Amino acid sequence: MKKTNAVRELDKHKIKYKLREYKVDENDLGAIHVALETGLDLEIIFKTLSLLNEKKELIIACIPGGDSIDLKKLAKLAKCKKIEMLHLKDLTAYTGYVRGGCSPIGIKKKHTTFIHESALKHKEIILSGGMRGLQIEIDPKALIDYLNITVGNIIV
Repeated sequence: MKKTNAVRELDKHKIKYKLREYKVDENDLGAIHVALETGLDLEIIFKTLSLLNEKKELIIACIPGGDSIDLKKLAKLAKCKKIEMLHLKDLTAYTGYVRGGCSPIGIKKKHTTFIHESALKHKEIILSGGMRGLQIEIDPKALIDYLNITVGNIIV
């Protein structure tokens, strides 16, 4: 298996994790497909969203796979006037990752990361390992501490 930036970063900082592979469907890169392929509860599968604030600064948000981001709640938590989704064409330039394989770990550009508070209800959560078909299982507290993530209610 190819090591991704996310995996290399976790190894370098000696953070415990497990890798989970799944079959990729290029027509369905969503969290529901990951849940079906892995047999895991959608509630613990977190999707990584890339957004920009009014200053065009990168913001990363991790939310449960079945939920939708609330841009107003996120903007308030981030102390921004406005937040919008990053255009897909700009995803790789800003994050180094592709759609369906964007991890909050290993992003090269300066950014702020947020996660929905429900992550703390779980012993482990699942999130992208930095490429399609690869997920990382990790203790949410370890992830939050390592990336200095802000926790809050950021879903609809």
